Amino acid sequence: MKATIFHNPNCGTSRNTLAILRETPGVEVEVVEYLKTPPARERLAALYRQAGITPRQGLRVRGTPAEELGLTGPSVSDDAILDAMVRQPILIERPLVETPKGVRLCRPKERVHDIL
Repeated sequence: MKATIFHNPNCGTSRNTLAILRETPGVEVEVVEYLKTPPARERLAALYRQAGITPRQGLRVRGTPAEELGLTGPSVSDDAILDAMVRQPILIERPLVETPKGVRLCRPKERVHDIL
């Protein structure tokens, strides 16, 4: 099984999720450091759809400029949030993991087991 993790090596949850993937027999892991290589807008939108979450639910607020950019208000559209994420990938909550069984935002890290 192939698993793609959109990973931030500075994030403990992301590192722990990556460790689970690497320790799972039969899983081939592709690591995408999304701060260096952010997903295209269409790809990010598709990942959120597959995960069953909205871009707002995938928005990282803590430690980011999300509030300063006005992205946390209830009237901000999903399109505006996606556009901001593409411009500033630090706004993408991590880790996102994709396997043939689906996509999950793995917070907490144990959520990765849903798609293994």
